[in-house]
Amino acid sequence: MTISLKVCERTMKEMDEFFEDFKRPKTPDYAVFQADDADTVVTLYQSGKAVFQGRDADLSSQFWVERERHNNPTKKIEITNSEDKKKEEKVKETVDPRIYNSTSIGSDEVGTGDYFGPIVVCAAYVKKEDIPFLEELGVKDSKQMTDEKILEVVPKFINTVKYECTILSNKEYNEKYASGYNMNKLKAILHNKMLYKLRSEVDHYDYIVVDQFAEKYVYFSYLKESQAVVRNITFMTKAENKCLAVACASLISRFVFLKEFAKISKSVDELLPKGAGTEVDKKAAIIAKKFGMDKLNEIAKINFKNTEKVKELLQ
Repeated sequence: MTISLKVCERTMKEMDEFFEDFKRPKTPDYAVFQADDADTVVTLYQSGKAVFQGRDADLSSQFWVERERHNNPTKKIEITNSEDKKKEEKVKETVDPRIYNSTSIGSDEVGTGDYFGPIVVCAAYVKKEDIPFLEELGVKDSKQMTDEKILEVVPKFINTVKYECTILSNKEYNEKYASGYNMNKLKAILHNKMLYKLRSEVDHYDYIVVDQFAEKYVYFSYLKESQAVVRNITFMTKAENKCLAVACASLISRFVFLKEFAKISKSVDELLPKGAGTEVDKKAAIIAKKFGMDKLNEIAKINFKNTEKVKELLQ
């Protein structure tokens, strides 16, 4: 599998620093670096094109998709997949009016690309008659909202839109990861739980839409041990632009994430940076020095490469 992702200068810098210890000695023409990430080879070109090649290219690239969304929120993500490139080029930006103008349930998540802060998954229910109200608030362009705007807008609709939300703390995430769960499996399980719970609370819906983070067959393979599985799902890339239920789920997830993030910052008496860049490494080292490395197991995703950087900074 080969996945190509266009990234901005800030993300390029983060990638360059992130893969410092995993770079290959030889670099292809016009490339900033080439590095190994488990079963994936990552090549970053001077043009800002990041290429992920290998069995786990989808998992490796997902982290950087989230970082690019964070670093460049006003620009749409430019990503192609060798296995379905032609199909995506035809449909990825198409908005189906039947879905957009329907009564729907949608789910989305945040926090998967942040070293600090939990993973938050939300499922939201939007009635057809509430669409004009949500559009007026700007929910349709949810990915273009700053965190400050999200904190302002979400309280204006959160009592109108029925939703279910779950928070996976980093302590819980680390326990699950240690027992063999990868990020996408955890996301699939949490999405399914929220969708199942919300679906049982509503009388009618036309569609259930999930912002796609894995191929359909992969998503359901992650749920093979789950007893209650929601199956009548429409998977969409960039679903927050095509279904307001997903857009609401995205905003509520971010709203909850920001509130939880602030609590974690307060608990360590430090203003924690978001993301997984060098500033995060420095702050994590300060926290580890103050409270010990065990503290990171409670508030950070210790499988991220940031943990190794922290250990180096403490030497």
